[in-house]
Formats: sequence, structure tokens, C-alpha cells
Amino acid sequence: MNWHLLPLTEISQLLNTSPSGLDSITVSQRLVENGKNVIEDTKKKTVLQMVLHQLTDFMIVILIVAAVISGVIGDLTDTIIILVIIILNAIVGFVQEYRAEKAMEALKGMVASQARILRNGKLIDIPTADLVPGDVVALEAGNIIPADVRFYETHQVKVDESALTGESHNVEKNPDELPEGEYPLGDRINMGFKGTSITNGRALAYVVATGMKTELGRIAKMIQTDEIVTPLQKRLDAFGKKLSVVILILCLVIFTIGWLRGESILNMLILSISLAVAAIPEAMPALVTITLALGAKRLAKSNALIRKLPAVETLGSVTYICSDKTGTLTLNKMTVQEVFETKDAESLSVFANGNTLLNAMALNNDVSKNEDGKWLGDSTEVALVQYAYDKDVERTWLEKTAPRIAELPFDSSRKCMTTFHKTDKGILAITKGAVDVLLGKLVENQNSHISDFEHKADKMAERGYRVLGYAIRLLPKLPKILNANEIEKDLTLIGFVGMIDPPREEAKQAVKECKDAGIIPVMITGDHKLTAQAIAKQLGIISSAEDIVLNGTELAKLSDDDFEKIVEKVRVYARVNPEQKLKIVKALQDKDQFVAMTGDGVNDAPALKNADIGVAMGISGTEVTKEASHMILLDDNFATIVVAVKHGRKIFDNILKFIKYIMTGNSSELWAILLAPFFGLPIPLLAIHILWINLVTDGLPGLALASEPSESGIMKRPPRSPKQSIFANGMAIHILWVGFFMGSVTLGMQAWAIHHEHANWQTMAFTVLCFSQMGHVMAIRSDRESLFKIGVFSNKPMLVALLITFALQFMIIYVPFFNDIFKTQPLSLSELGITLAASVVVFWAVELEKWIKRIKSKRKTVQQ
Repeated sequence: MNWHLLPLTEISQLLNTSPSGLDSITVSQRLVENGKNVIEDTKKKTVLQMVLHQLTDFMIVILIVAAVISGVIGDLTDTIIILVIIILNAIVGFVQEYRAEKAMEALKGMVASQARILRNGKLIDIPTADLVPGDVVALEAGNIIPADVRFYETHQVKVDESALTGESHNVEKNPDELPEGEYPLGDRINMGFKGTSITNGRALAYVVATGMKTELGRIAKMIQTDEIVTPLQKRLDAFGKKLSVVILILCLVIFTIGWLRGESILNMLILSISLAVAAIPEAMPALVTITLALGAKRLAKSNALIRKLPAVETLGSVTYICSDKTGTLTLNKMTVQEVFETKDAESLSVFANGNTLLNAMALNNDVSKNEDGKWLGDSTEVALVQYAYDKDVERTWLEKTAPRIAELPFDSSRKCMTTFHKTDKGILAITKGAVDVLLGKLVENQNSHISDFEHKADKMAERGYRVLGYAIRLLPKLPKILNANEIEKDLTLIGFVGMIDPPREEAKQAVKECKDAGIIPVMITGDHKLTAQAIAKQLGIISSAEDIVLNGTELAKLSDDDFEKIVEKVRVYARVNPEQKLKIVKALQDKDQFVAMTGDGVNDAPALKNADIGVAMGISGTEVTKEASHMILLDDNFATIVVAVKHGRKIFDNILKFIKYIMTGNSSELWAILLAPFFGLPIPLLAIHILWINLVTDGLPGLALASEPSESGIMKRPPRSPKQSIFANGMAIHILWVGFFMGSVTLGMQAWAIHHEHANWQTMAFTVLCFSQMGHVMAIRSDRESLFKIGVFSNKPMLVALLITFALQFMIIYVPFFNDIFKTQPLSLSELGITLAASVVVFWAVELEKWIKRIKSKRKTVQQ
């Protein structure tokens, strides 16, 4: 229902109400029909559902089957170890999911608990939950509006709607119906919305919508969506499914071949289990989570608080940053940017200091100071008073020499405010208002200059400034009747002021760095198109004629198909509502972009929740926005997001290195087990050896990769393509050939040991495979640069991890207790020396691969 377009008489008829309010019988009926005036929540998962969800991953199911088979055939050690892995992974996943979405509770917290209403003509206080459409609400400064309302009586009412609409200045309200047309929320000046607050004046209003039917309720519905799946989650999920199918096929093929060759079913079952265990990267889910947690801890030191761990890696894939303007890219503080003073102002000498315009700015307002010396009042008036104060024109001192004796308050129909001050030369009337209005009230001798005044004001407006004019008139005495039509005429224009919520200085540099990194910044704001465009140009968001600026009305006229054709070229969206913000995010996602959305208001919450990564402001952001977000900027600084992106890229790079390391190790185990029968060798590894390598040998060094410094030029390259596989850029080839080489070295060690009749050949093969992975992890610390260039000691946690892993491996080789558990035997010094020498071969092979890459890269650069 377009309540803002209807006359009050029609509204009272539609709601079957009157200015004296409803009766108790009608209220009871409407409570049944409309329900409570509360924000409803969606049904959450039970603890049991969340636990079961962690156990439905296909790779986990395979591990469970492997554990059951191990238990059936009597290998309880393997069963226990596999089950411990499953339980640990389930706990990590459950803890993440158990951090239930709290945005709904935050929305509820925005709503006032009590409302003052008229019922049967009497003022009473009731819980806001009991409000119904048709109720008459009494509102005054300091109140939170308890439901969506249509004002029918206002007295200098101003409302702070910044949290809902994104507008930085308070909106003056009046009860008049609006002409036919399209009006975004910020322009519905006869409406009040649930969760916004009255900053000035008092009013009476009809309740037109309650609960989930309010604008706040509609936002709540948009928040109640499933979590966005991150790029890494998508890639790992796709990888897991493919890997699971390959594992099953491999196990089935090996089992069938062995059975046809006459091998015992029990032996083939053991081999199949070993293959499954070798192929599945058991530690990957837990270690990826730990890596993300460590990354989140480092980001917190840079004022970026991660609420949902997958957001850490999402930062590395972001291609668009859709940023709210107010308070994010700007200071959320109206500031005077330009002042124009007429020659008449210079010639008038009403004040001792001679600067008539500055004195008028200081006197014509309702601003006051609190005990801490902070200005209180409308943001626009505070900006004007602050400007005068900074120019050494102090209001308190002026009021002693020119006290205010009367006023004509601002009126939306007059668009003016006039104050009267007693001076030595008579009564000074200072009028402040819209320039176009003041130009129609000037004294005759200024009429010839009107076109010049208009030109100057238009130039200011083109720069996105909000322009206010000042005019004065000297009266011999204060009229008995203050008639605006009589007083606000024959005025002398003394000048006008251009104001804007200015951009943050650090945001300009942040926008540049985003562009250098291949990330496109987009401004989305509830402010007017001209203002938004001006700010965007100052920040560098708009930098060419091809960059498009759209307002909410223009966007509403576009079909989904037409919008998707231009969405990647739009750089500024002005005067948009919450649904349109959501539409923008989804349109970009439909074009395979990964979108970050920053914001601080309630109106940003749905877009933040549905973006690939939602970034909330920690200081100015509402609780709703914070709870809907994936990341919170603790300093409200847009520049911090650039730091976070750099961290995200580094973390994503390191996760890829970790996956490369894990999968190469698993590949080597698979090659060793698969190739051994073809060379007439026994299975070189037991299932418990594989589990040890996958957990300990992979785990500690793999985790230390999270501490790897970022690669050079990390913020000069484009974002990783969302469509790109984890195994792109040669990773798959590396995993296969290095895994094959590592497995071959292991089998070579086994064959040599058996040939020379070393009884502990299995321990030697096991140790070679373990130590070869240590060399491999050192070599892949950089994708291209040699280890000796980046520095052996540049990642100290890695050295600690390697020392611990070596110590643990020696423990299971030389401690009798562990010999029994792991079926190992002590190695002599010569045997240990041979295994260590064989293990180093893999390191040099990978270093050779990187050297070849560097040579090819140099040749390619020379050719270009």
C-alpha cells in the first residue's frame, strides 16, 4: 500500500481509525489478524542436525566404511585412529555451524520495548509487540519509531533514518500527502519507519504496518537466507566429489584384479583400505580451518575482525567491492566545503567583526553544546556552526551582543528559517533556506544579479554540494505578529554555503590500490545521484566516460536482462532501496563475479548477508549489519579492506601450497602402493604408516605454510578467477609427477633394502617417504623463487615444524613402545644415512622444476 500517496482522510477510513485511537475490541481482533508487532526468526537447526551434517561428507563416509572394515578384520589400531580423525573434523565443523546467525536478535534489539499510544482518546504506554495497524502513536525526540507509521500531525519533527536509508542528514517530516510518483524510502517525508529514531520535535501518527510487514521486517526476510558458499568451499567440494569417485573406482579395480589373480580376499581388503586411506586427505578439512583461524587472528591485528572463517580466503577472490558511501567512503559528517559571499554582505556592517555571513551562520540555528563541548543538533546546522567557529566566530559570544528574541521555525512549505536578533542598529532578521526560494524574496537592487547568483549556486550543486542561502533584513522593531510573508521579503542576499559529507582521505588511496589489484570498487548509496557522483569522482571510483551512474528509479525501470548487460559497467548507484542493493549483488554474482559488500546501516544487511563477503563497520555499524556480515572493520576505515584483501590473497596462496603439499604426498603413497605389485614387491606401507604420514608429516609442516610471507607483487595481479580450478596453473601436473617421483624413490629404497637383505626394509621405505615430504614442503614455499632466494629462515614456524616432525619420526623408529604400535624397527647409522640421502633427491627435483619455470618466464618476457 502506498500510504505516502494517500490523503489522511482516506487513510483513517482504510484503517478504520481516528485521531482518538482504537477501542480495545478492535485491537483484540487486529492482533489475531495481524499477529504481534515483532520480527520473526526462521527455524534453526537442532544440535543433532548439525552433528549429522558434519558426517554426511562423502570422503568422511568412505573413512567411516574403512574404519568399520578395519575393525571387522581385527585391526583396531587403524580403526581407532580413523575414528579420532572423523571426530576431530566433526567437532571443528560443528563449532563453526553452531555459531548461529544472530542478525535476527540484533534486529529485535533495534525496536523500542514500549510505545505511547492513544486508545479511546487516552494516552497509555503499552509493549510495542501489542501495536496494531490503526493505532495512534505519540512520538517525541529520543523515541524509536515502534512500527511503520504515517504522520498526521507534526511539530518540527526530524528523523534519523541513516541506518535504514543510508542518508547522512536527518529528514524533516510533515503530514501532507505526496504527489503521484516513485519515491524511495528516503523521500517519503510523511512516513516513519520501524527502528528509526526521532531527533527533534513531536508528532502523532497512524500505525500502517507492524511486524514482518514493516520495512524492517522486509529486511529481516531478506536476511533469512542460506549462507553464501565461498570459492574455496566450492572448489574443495567439487574436488572432494571427484576424488571420492576416483578412490572408489581405484579400490574396486585393484580388489578385482587381485581377486582374479588368486589373492586372498582379506589381503585385497587390507590393500583397498590402504588405498582409500592413502588417497583421502584426512587432515585437510581440519588444517584448512586452522589455517583460516590463524589468518583471522592476524587480520584482527589489522583491525579486520573475521566472523565467519571462510571469509578469510574469499577476500583473495573478490572482484567487486560494493561499498556504502555514508560513513564508509565518507566521514558521515556534513562539512562546509565552499562559501560564496555577495558584495552586499561586505558593505553591510551590522556586526563589529564585519563578517556578516559567518555571523549569520553562527546565529541562525538551533545548535547547542553539551558538557563535553560537543555540538548537538541537526547535522547540517552543526556543520554551519562548526565552520563559523573554526573561523573564530563563536556563537556564545555573538548571542551576548546580538541575542535572539524571536524566530520563525523552518517550514518545509516555505523552505526557510528566520531568527530575530537585537542589535545596536535595530532588529536583525536572518533568513536561511533554499537558494531558489531566497532569490524570489530579494530587494529590488539585487534583482539584476539573480542570474549570477543562480549560476554560482548551480556550479556548487553540480559538485554534489547541498547549497543553503543566507539573507538578512534590518527592521526598526520586532513586529507584534510574526507573519512570514511580510517579514521574509525585501531580503538582502549575503551569500550561500556548499556542504557535503566529504570523502575519507585514506579511502582515495584504498580505491586506487583496489584498481591496481584488479578489483572494481562500486559505490551504493541512499544519497542523491549528483552528490554520489561528485564523491565517486573525487575518490576515483568514476574515472572514465564509460562508467555508468544509476539511481534507484532508473534501476527499477530496467528488466533483469537489461540490467545484467550493463551491471559490470555501473560504478555508482544512488537513491537505492534494500531490495535493489540485493539485486545489484546478485546480478554481479550471476555474471560470475565475487562480490564484497561494505556497509553500516540496517539497509545494507540483506546485501551483506548475500554477498560473497559482507563487510560491516565496527564503530558506526548497527548490530544488525555486524551480525549479517562475514567481516567487521574495527576502525570503520575503508582502507582496512585493502589490507584485508592482501591478507586474504596471501592466505589463499598458502592454502593452495598446503593443498599442493598434501595431495602430492597422498599421490606418492598411491603410486607406491599401486606400483609395488607390478615390480613384484610387497606392499611398502601399512595403513597405520599412511595415517601417520597424513596426520603428522603432512600436518605440522602443512600448517606452518600458513606463516609463509606473501609472494612479491601480490597486489599487482588480478584476482584469482572464480571459475579457476584449485589445480590450475600446473598444480595438477606437479602433484602427479612429483608424487610419482616420490613414490618411485620410496619403491627404489624398498627394492634396494630387500635386495641387500635388510630386515627393516619397510621402516626404511616409510622413513624415505616421510623425509622426502619434508624436502618437498621446503621447496614449494614459493611457486617460482628458489628456497635460497626467499631465505631458509624467512619462515621460522616451518623450521620448528620440521624439527618436531623429524623428532617424532625418530621416536617411532627408535622407541620400543612405538615400534610395537607402528610395526617399525630401529635403523642403523648407515641405514639412516642412506634413507636421508635418498630423501633429499625430491627437494632438488622440485628446485629444478622452478628453475625451468623461471627460464621460460624470462624468455616469454623478452619475446613480448
